[in-house]
Amino acid sequence: MDNKVNYLLRLGDNAMVLSQRLCELCGKGPALEEDMALSNVSLDLLGQTRMWYTYAAELEGQGRDEDKLAYLRDAHDFKNVLLVEQPNGNYAHTLVRQFFFDTWHYFLIGSLTRSSDPRIAEIAEKSLKEVTYHLRRSGDLIVRLGDGTETSKRFTQTAVDELWMYTGEVFNYDAVDEAMVAEGVAPASAALREQWLSHVSDILGEATLSMPPSDAWMQKGGKQGRHSEHLGYLLAEMQFLQRAYPGSEW
Repeated sequence: MDNKVNYLLRLGDNAMVLSQRLCELCGKGPALEEDMALSNVSLDLLGQTRMWYTYAAELEGQGRDEDKLAYLRDAHDFKNVLLVEQPNGNYAHTLVRQFFFDTWHYFLIGSLTRSSDPRIAEIAEKSLKEVTYHLRRSGDLIVRLGDGTETSKRFTQTAVDELWMYTGEVFNYDAVDEAMVAEGVAPASAALREQWLSHVSDILGEATLSMPPSDAWMQKGGKQGRHSEHLGYLLAEMQFLQRAYPGSEW
């Protein structure tokens, strides 16, 4: 598969899988305003997914479109990082997962607005306002939970500790990522990691939470199609209609 198509699928898969996770919480938020916010973030990510998938399908030239890429691939064909497929868990887990992703996503999208590929730069520019809001929202809520009650702080610290091992994969570049860096399409890993660590450290400090060591062992493999069992269950639910009734349309 072409490196750029592969890279675009990674961007689209990250957004789509996290969008699907968040839509599972529709009607289950801890408060009405937060229920609506979770759904809105899910919709924002779904919109970004469509743009990445559409461009990937055009470059691939095999007759696939956004729907086929979403509904007719098996788990090992998805290239999202392991972080986004982790279960929602409790509210602290949901928000910590979101904050870790949002921080990386914000700095990535900001860098992609300067991509050598005009189409990628255009998609990133359209997405930047959304991801800026996503990061501001999740960061504010981490501070409120961490610096809230003893219970909320305990749950949030536990979520930070348990999800930390999934945060390093986005900076673990392989041949596909490095090819995109060499072409000026994507930013280098080191710069992104430095920005991510700095912002996460600031927010966790404000939230009176402890930040795990940056050199801790990290999970990886999602970008190469090696996933946890959680993704299979997510796709089984999401893809059921197209799998049971192929070619169905609204």
